[in-house]
Amino acid sequence: MQVIFGMNSLLEALKSQNGMINKIVIAKGRGGETLQRILNLSKQNDIPVEFRERGYLDRQAGQKNHQGVIGFRETFAYVSVDDVIANRHVDFNNNLILILDSITDPQNLGSLIRTAHCCGVNGVIIPENRSAAITAAVMKGSAGAVCHTPIARVVNLANTIEYLKEKGFWIYGTDPASINKVNTFDYKGHIVLVMGSEGRGMRPLIKKKCDFLISVPIVGKIDSLNVSVAAGIVLYDILRVWGKV
Repeated sequence: MQVIFGMNSLLEALKSQNGMINKIVIAKGRGGETLQRILNLSKQNDIPVEFRERGYLDRQAGQKNHQGVIGFRETFAYVSVDDVIANRHVDFNNNLILILDSITDPQNLGSLIRTAHCCGVNGVIIPENRSAAITAAVMKGSAGAVCHTPIARVVNLANTIEYLKEKGFWIYGTDPASINKVNTFDYKGHIVLVMGSEGRGMRPLIKKKCDFLISVPIVGKIDSLNVSVAAGIVLYDILRVWGKV
């Protein structure tokens, strides 16, 4: 079993067909419009609801930032890479996939999944090692987007990139040192965008697998963006070129 916490995360899990919520626990005295929507959806789906002291929720969530509501669900189900490929957005002519290399911070992973979902990606691919897994903190950080975004977890990211190349994808990786700016590409065909960690970026082998390396221009005194912000800039530029925004 897995715990979900946070109003938006739980609401999206209830709305999603793969939410698989088994029980909801609410802190005594908690109210509000969003909570009422959660209660209504729980009743519609015959999901039991309990009211407990806030300390119980603190212990189950492992923290106090749960907004007074938690849910218990089946352990998160990852999908295959082929499932991600098959999940093209209905309004897109080409596939768009996000690969995350060495994103170990749950908040960053959640934010990236949220950004990816808002940009209509097929899904997200992460490695089994050197990456955060899909946990309650990631679900909360994604504002529930985890429940609507197919996520594949693979043993070998380099081999997965080669497989996607065989399937006709072009691989774009972000690298602050690249002279090729984000807005200088035509972004034709099926696209994979690879984002590396904020500290070290992509691992050398993953960088070598990329067909193109691109950078986001920086004009401030700080030399880097949050990885989710950078991903959003690149993804939206792809959508701009595709005529979707």
